[in-house]
Amino acid sequence: MAERIEQRLEDRIPELEQLERVGLFTHKEIRAVLRKASALEYKIQRRALRKEDFINYIQYEVNLLELIKKRRARTGYSFKKDEIEHSILHRVHSLFNRATGKWKDDVQLWLSHVAFCKQWNAKHQLSKVFSTMLAIHSNKPALWIMAAKWEMETRLSSESARHLFLRALRFHPECPKLYQEYFRMELMHAEKQRKEKKEFEQAKMDLGEFNYSEEILNGEMARIVYRDASQKIKGVDFQLAVLSIAKLFDFTQDLQKEILESLQARYADDPLTWDYMARRELELGSLQPTEHTTKQKKVSEMAQREERCCAVFDEAVGAVPTEDMWKCYITFCLERYNRKTNSEELKQKRLERTLSVFSKAHEASLLSEALYKQWLQLLLDSSLSEKAVEVAEAATRHFSQSVETWQMRLWVLIQLKRDDVTQCFEEAIKHVKYKGTLPLWALWVEWSEGANSKEDTEALYQRSLHATTPAESVTMKERYLDWTYRNSGYKKVKRLFTSLCENGPFSLDFFRKMIQIEKEQESCKMLHLREYYERALREFGSTNTDLWLDYIKEELSHPQGKPENCGSIHWRAMKMLQGDLVEDFVSKYTLLQTGHL
Repeated sequence: MAERIEQRLEDRIPELEQLERVGLFTHKEIRAVLRKASALEYKIQRRALRKEDFINYIQYEVNLLELIKKRRARTGYSFKKDEIEHSILHRVHSLFNRATGKWKDDVQLWLSHVAFCKQWNAKHQLSKVFSTMLAIHSNKPALWIMAAKWEMETRLSSESARHLFLRALRFHPECPKLYQEYFRMELMHAEKQRKEKKEFEQAKMDLGEFNYSEEILNGEMARIVYRDASQKIKGVDFQLAVLSIAKLFDFTQDLQKEILESLQARYADDPLTWDYMARRELELGSLQPTEHTTKQKKVSEMAQREERCCAVFDEAVGAVPTEDMWKCYITFCLERYNRKTNSEELKQKRLERTLSVFSKAHEASLLSEALYKQWLQLLLDSSLSEKAVEVAEAATRHFSQSVETWQMRLWVLIQLKRDDVTQCFEEAIKHVKYKGTLPLWALWVEWSEGANSKEDTEALYQRSLHATTPAESVTMKERYLDWTYRNSGYKKVKRLFTSLCENGPFSLDFFRKMIQIEKEQESCKMLHLREYYERALREFGSTNTDLWLDYIKEELSHPQGKPENCGSIHWRAMKMLQGDLVEDFVSKYTLLQTGHL
């Protein structure tokens, strides 16, 4: 092994001598490079190879290349690149090849090699990297697309890109993304040839020696790709994606027409088809802006186009009366309403249209829970509070088991300060299942704290403890404790804490809250703190190291504390804590003893 390493270091000497001779590096820097290279070489020649060692070596060589590049820029010396940079580049490629050969499954390693090749313009080497990588990772379409894109855009070889796409489709015959990018590539190739032909014609050159096929120029290759893909890939999403790509090129009108006809014929019952056809009306028949076009005319034109869109949507909800179709219609209306406009008339028209569509969807019983929420928000923003109350009530009738819908209705009533809030809370608790009512109880007591008497709120807290599941009651206990302290003082909260401790479960925050309350008192008693810590440790002593440490700190820092108790607390913690927590506790306790915690 040592001989091999020595040989590799000797191979470096010519480039290092050149670096010193031309003044890019000093003799001291050359010796430092050799020492570092020697250490890195030893690491990658061990029997037990580690990926990190290769990565560190590659990173060091890349940093060295960057430093040489900066030194060249500073000194203005640009010669001897074959002897210096090319030697280092060759070594980096060799390291990458060894690493990817050892850890073939690491895609990130391959991509790092690709990025390095691109950065240093190593086209020949990159072609080899792509070839080897795709042979191993042929199951990843994204890598095929990356390779084909490089062939097309960097090497300007549409033939190689096409060959890669065809190979990829043999492995992934039903991959939509591959077909989309292949379709795009063929259109880019056609556009490139059209530009070339146009330039030759403008230069009045003879096109006899150039073979420009009219079919290719008109995108026939892309049409073949589309037709083949349509037979294998079903769904509106793919058709719309291909159509959006075709629209980027100005010579694809016939192709766009074919895709659109196929879309309407094969997916007439899909909401996305209708959504696209309706939104298309915004683009069709738009007036070309001229100097004589007034703002009023622009507003009128926009209103007409939106009306045409809505006419298509109205036809759509009649032909495809589904929740998804209404969602598309409403989403369009909301998008238009949220667009900025200086015309109050257009803004009002958009609002009326949106509210009307919401109402129609509700009457058809095809409005989702999320859309009810958006409807309510729109009504409240538009100061239509009475209508908002009606809609909220209707939403809870349709989704009587949904906690979120009831929260929404209650929030509306609270915002409007209605008298029937309590009645609505009672109704909500009756309809919603026992498990999951915590958000409703939390909202109820929060509202009651500001609206009702202390007695009513306390009765509500007591009721919530029995009406929620044991796990959910933990949160209510914390809130009950906090509210009692804020409104009734220390003595009352201490009695409540003792009462609540009779029935579990508990949370750690429940005990910490009581400890904090005790500490806030002028006559903070260590006797009470010990009681609270002991109660907390009975519940969480086996799983929480910080609780033990806080207890020890309290004994050490409190005026009434007993430092001699720390030893027994430490012994109990060691017995009670589980698994790796013992080691964690010992480390933290040591830091505490040395004053670092």
